[in-house]
Amino acid sequence: MGSENHPPRWRAEATILGLVALSAVALRLLPGLRIIDDAYITYRYARNIVEGVGFVYNPGEPVMGTTTPVYTLLMAIAGWVSGVDAIPRASVVLNAVADGVSAALLVLMTRSLVGSRWPAVLLGVLWAISPKSVTFAIGGMETSVYIALMLGAFLTWLKDRTTLAAGLTGLAVLTRPDALIWAGPLGAAMIGASWARRKGRAPVHRLPWREGAIFMGILLPWLVYGTLTFGNPLTRSISAKAVAYHLAPTQALGGFVQSYSTPFFEFDTFGPRGAVIGALTYPALSLFGALFLYRANPRTLPLTIFPWLHMLVFSIGNPLLFRWYTVPAMPLLFLMIVAGAWGLASRVLGPDRARWVLAAAGLLWVFTSLRAWTSHPDHGPQRPVPEMAWVKLELLYEEAGRDLAPRVQEETVIAAADIGAIGWYSSARILDTLGLVSPQSSRYYPIDPSMLATTGYAVSPDLILDELPDFVVILETYGRNGLLRDPRFLANYQLRRSLATDIYESEGMLVFERMVE
Repeated sequence: MGSENHPPRWRAEATILGLVALSAVALRLLPGLRIIDDAYITYRYARNIVEGVGFVYNPGEPVMGTTTPVYTLLMAIAGWVSGVDAIPRASVVLNAVADGVSAALLVLMTRSLVGSRWPAVLLGVLWAISPKSVTFAIGGMETSVYIALMLGAFLTWLKDRTTLAAGLTGLAVLTRPDALIWAGPLGAAMIGASWARRKGRAPVHRLPWREGAIFMGILLPWLVYGTLTFGNPLTRSISAKAVAYHLAPTQALGGFVQSYSTPFFEFDTFGPRGAVIGALTYPALSLFGALFLYRANPRTLPLTIFPWLHMLVFSIGNPLLFRWYTVPAMPLLFLMIVAGAWGLASRVLGPDRARWVLAAAGLLWVFTSLRAWTSHPDHGPQRPVPEMAWVKLELLYEEAGRDLAPRVQEETVIAAADIGAIGWYSSARILDTLGLVSPQSSRYYPIDPSMLATTGYAVSPDLILDELPDFVVILETYGRNGLLRDPRFLANYQLRRSLATDIYESEGMLVFERMVE
């Protein structure tokens, strides 16, 4: 009778896990597609694979311009099964499922480390509603799949399933190369654990050869293929962006500090005061959480150092900080903050009262996270969506691409600095003025700083005049002080169309066509 009135504990736990995961999936399917420009680059590689053109962006030009081989192949499989036009929608569905898995993994991880259901459920809910997570899931980026692989690797490591952890780590590195930031400490931890392991009373000194073989076995095929095909298995985006952008030396660090100070979008509710309080509170709380987790399980060390190591590496490298660069650190930062709040409250007030403290903090974090959503977006599908899911630029390039598509022939070349949407919708050959898929462009940078206007980038006039593409599609600010003042350009190109916009203080998106004598 008692068992009928009180379901087994595992059933209740499974129900909670399923509800959290399903909530995460639903919240990523609700807003509709808001595809980010970089995702379209990966889609085009996938489309070319399906159509037999090869792992290329432009036919006949073997250049590695996407950061994510694994995600590209997943999109190619989706395109092969459902048709290439379904690739964007398939990416969002895949990302929704991946984030559902991540939410469930966070619940499982927190439950095993903290020993209480309340912090675990809170963490799963926070990730389910996280504006950053949702934004890049519906944006078609590989971020969701990467985070699911990362959390899977960490959870299996905590459970001492090291071979599975090694396999997931290898897949994560092929999903985003910056996974090496946490793969290194995790590998070091595996070596340390192997040497410290005891069998009876005698130490067993066994290096993790099997784990290393699995990791390298996953990486090696791509390393060989990438080297033979592209000359380098790494994406060109790293080297291209390094020379094309003019950046302040601390812009990446500033972006990370801002992101880590407002993990639950406190700024949207409380303004600068919320950011200042967060900058003072969250580092201390996460440090206490890291200590609390380490005492619960010393294997958590690679997890808890990752957000700070991630910030350090990017701050030193100082790339142009795209919004999704900070996202992989967020679930583990959430974990440390929640664990810190729970551990501190439990120590001071006891476990029973700690639940109320955590409930109050959790309600605040849920409230501020939801405040960063809007039910009436000013562009795109009219559905609830995070306010940061901003794709006005992509919609402009889509309009330009669709307009030019009927005029595109096999050898038609369009020059653009943001190549994702314009390349996907026009299907033309693309001269990438930034250099991600057009290596010749990098020779023209760094550019004369006097040509810069409101951004850290401008199109090189010499590049356009040397290559003479059929069309040039740019934001006005990219050419304001250089290309658009160059008499050679004005003698060879005429303005075909101007799309109204003030993005980056531009006076429109300009579509130029080369004049043919």
